[in-house]
Amino acid sequence: MSDVSTALGVRLYPDLVEPGGLAPALVQTAARHQLDIGRVTAPEQGRSRFTCAEAASDRGVVCVSLGAQARYFMIDLRVDGEVQARGDATDLLQVAQVAAAWRAGCTLAELTARYPFMEEMKRHPAPVVQVQ
Repeated sequence: MSDVSTALGVRLYPDLVEPGGLAPALVQTAARHQLDIGRVTAPEQGRSRFTCAEAASDRGVVCVSLGAQARYFMIDLRVDGEVQARGDATDLLQVAQVAAAWRAGCTLAELTARYPFMEEMKRHPAPVVQVQ
């Protein structure tokens, strides 16, 4: 069994083995559906090079990783290192669509309305301390 097969768990992600992992499979899916997701990268070493992917744009990074016990794709949309939206998709095409929509300028509200599996992370402002 190859490193990629072992890392991915052939039972859950057989379609990701041939392309060589999540990142190349995401690129192929986006290209097949003519979606612009920008440059996709993966860690250079370890198991995560097969199981993680990042699509970066000027607006932030769409980080994707794989579920371990069931087939799903965990998506974090990060801006300046902070998660702005998060969700779990069941299809790699959904991941590519989210990345393309974000890259194209979709707002968080539009994104979560269009893709109900995505949830905007609510920010709670720090309480204002009054100095006396």
